[in-house]
Amino acid sequence: MINTKVNFCGVEFKNPIVTASGTFGFGMEYDQFVPLEEYGGFSAKGLTRAPREGNKPPRIAETPSGILNSVGLQNPGVEYFAESIMPIISEFDTNIIANISGNTVEEYCEMAEILSDTAVAIVELNVSCPNVKHGGLAFGTDPKVVNDLTREVKKRCKKPLVVKLSPNVTSVSEIAKAAADGGADGLSLINTLLGMKIDINTRRPVLMNNTGGLSGPAVKPVAVRMIHEVYSAVDIPIIGMGGVMSGDDVIEFMLAGASLVALGTGLFVKPDLILTVKRGIEEYMNRYGIENITDLIGAAVMN
Repeated sequence: MINTKVNFCGVEFKNPIVTASGTFGFGMEYDQFVPLEEYGGFSAKGLTRAPREGNKPPRIAETPSGILNSVGLQNPGVEYFAESIMPIISEFDTNIIANISGNTVEEYCEMAEILSDTAVAIVELNVSCPNVKHGGLAFGTDPKVVNDLTREVKKRCKKPLVVKLSPNVTSVSEIAKAAADGGADGLSLINTLLGMKIDINTRRPVLMNNTGGLSGPAVKPVAVRMIHEVYSAVDIPIIGMGGVMSGDDVIEFMLAGASLVALGTGLFVKPDLILTVKRGIEEYMNRYGIENITDLIGAAVMN
């Protein structure tokens, strides 16, 4: 018998497979393909304080081994989510992770407070957002800003708080330490890499917003490296993500240091990917006689 349960920030997950925010809607969209109970948990679409329509199209562009997205956080707002969506999705036997984005510290704090009174299992803090009070630079690029933001949100959040790190920084481990020192219960990484695609016929960017976030298999080696760096730098658990397409990918991420692993862009190609991934994990554990999946976390042997 194999045990795939993972305790993450005090929350028990039946298996280590979750989903990346922004790739899974609010869960109900995918339940027609695979019962949501197959997942250990899922991250809902990113929420903002007020409803947002998102960016103008085109806002998705295919690239070799991935996609660029510039959706712009289209969502119905945190209050609508708490009042109208959570009562529906909380009936599913799986953990719900709520992802929040803000332009000010106050917005983040207000959202964390609202979500604390719902059945969400974890609040995920997306720091890849422009800080309007500091010239529009993303919160997640400055260790002090990350530390201060995490500290303030933690005061208002009754749920475990996970900070989602951007890879678009000089030192991801420095940002991770800042979040951990600010009181984060866990971390998730990587968010998308900033990229661009140009139409050579029109000589204009394909995306209306010019740039977008790159996700998919192309970013996986970057994700594995950053997860290992962060695992070596902090003592809080990690949700790993970035180009996961198979059970072997999940194992690799866990060996690098992830406790949970998220599916994202792969779900666009194969909506029932979770089933293939779970089979691959079970086959690996049986092949090597591994009884508890948590024994794999951070178990890679470095040269």
